[in-house]
Amino acid sequence: MKLRNFLWPLLLVISLAIGVIIGGYFPFINKPLGDSFQDKGRDKLNKLIDLIEKEYVDNVDTDSIIDLTVNNILAQLDPHSVYIAKNEMDEVQESMKGSFVGIGVNYYNYKDTLTVIKPVFGGPSYKAGLKNGDRILFADDFKLFGNDIKNDSLVSILKGDSGSKVTLKVFRKKENKIFSVVVTRGEIPLKSVDVGLMLKDKTGFIKINRFSETTYAEFKTALDELIKNGAKEIILDLRENGGGYMDQAVQIVDEFLSDGDIIVKTINKQGKERITKATNKGSFENGKLTILINENSASASEIIAGAIQDNDRGTIVGRRSYGKGLVQREMYLGDGSAVRLTTARYYTPSGRSIQKPYNDGIDEYSNELYTRFESGELYERDSIHLADSLQFKTKAGKIVYGGGGIVPDVFIPLKNKSGEDAIQLLMRTSLVSNFVFVQIDEDRNVFESLSTQDLIKKLNTDPKYFNNLKKHLTSEGLLFNLDKHKKSIMFYLTAEYINQLKSDQDYYEWILKEDPMLKVLKK
Repeated sequence: MKLRNFLWPLLLVISLAIGVIIGGYFPFINKPLGDSFQDKGRDKLNKLIDLIEKEYVDNVDTDSIIDLTVNNILAQLDPHSVYIAKNEMDEVQESMKGSFVGIGVNYYNYKDTLTVIKPVFGGPSYKAGLKNGDRILFADDFKLFGNDIKNDSLVSILKGDSGSKVTLKVFRKKENKIFSVVVTRGEIPLKSVDVGLMLKDKTGFIKINRFSETTYAEFKTALDELIKNGAKEIILDLRENGGGYMDQAVQIVDEFLSDGDIIVKTINKQGKERITKATNKGSFENGKLTILINENSASASEIIAGAIQDNDRGTIVGRRSYGKGLVQREMYLGDGSAVRLTTARYYTPSGRSIQKPYNDGIDEYSNELYTRFESGELYERDSIHLADSLQFKTKAGKIVYGGGGIVPDVFIPLKNKSGEDAIQLLMRTSLVSNFVFVQIDEDRNVFESLSTQDLIKKLNTDPKYFNNLKKHLTSEGLLFNLDKHKKSIMFYLTAEYINQLKSDQDYYEWILKEDPMLKVLKK
């Protein structure tokens, strides 16, 4: 308690001083970098940190104090200006780059051993012959089993430089043998386009989970393949897509809009407006287009939905999107850390800002989705309330609204059946996926010999799979009335079996059969 009381004045002083560092560092500030180094505030901060390190009675991690201070400063700006600590940078960069270097396995620690759920198709482990269910015991001389193995350690061992080799000692349960295999590490794609497939003769479906450096290239490959297969209609699924790189979203929209159509406008602090327009390169400018969104579709997803809606190019289906209309730039701080700072606002072609208010603080901003739930908005379109003063018009004169996300043209509520949403969330947890792995592992040879259709039949005709799940969830302390939701549970349970045993396309072909938004579109 005494330490905390002592540190708070220090944090306050550092908070004031660190602002000098930030103000002098960012490239958009027209102040010579050399001047900032001579600033008295900077000198004061350095002296204070030196005094803490040399004279303070207790050992204090000054780096963590500075990190905390930077976070506190950014929290006063807007909800999307954030600090990225240097120990988080690799993971953040990998996600946005769209790939990482490693051996390429999906895994988890099953009974204290690193166990392969599925090797990445075409990746280094796949090429080296690793299979579903393999236990990796050693990577070179590093032991990968035991209760003391941390996930961070696993990641650092399995990753490495491209072209580097690692010798894995593997136990294959279904053959009851231990063997060694050399795996050459390589680039592992982190797919941002989950799938591109034909739903029916003329309708293509593309699911994008985020916007990374590779998203447009992935999307274009999927789109071209669907067009080749006869697609005259495209359904673009942006549900649960929280955004990413704006330029990738712009390139995707350009495939749908005509030359000269406005895609997005941005305005920076100096009031400089930048208008981005479509070119003549679009490969799907005339076919029927549907965009699927929900309350977690944000940022770059909303740029696409807004551009399509304002240009009257397609139909927006789903629920009101998140409402993020701020543009961030990532700026490095010289020690391996970075800030993602809001540098502009973006506007849809009609001129609307879809940024929801954040004047009441970050907590209120973050809890806005709960407000939507409590108000009934996720279940009834009439519960959406946006100010008439924020009305805008599309090219064709249709009224649309700013001030808080993209309101869809066709509203699709969450499932209204009591408990269905909770069941859906439960069935997508690691609790269920780990259970499915164990079930498969007990009879892997049989499961892997089944076609997708035979697998579906087996799971849904033998009651033991449902009963085993009930026992498992009960043993974990989850006392749901599962019998009441048996049909829904078996649907998602089957989906997880397909996910672990079959291809992404097989998984989506199954899961989309009961998709409520697609069901409405089929009518």
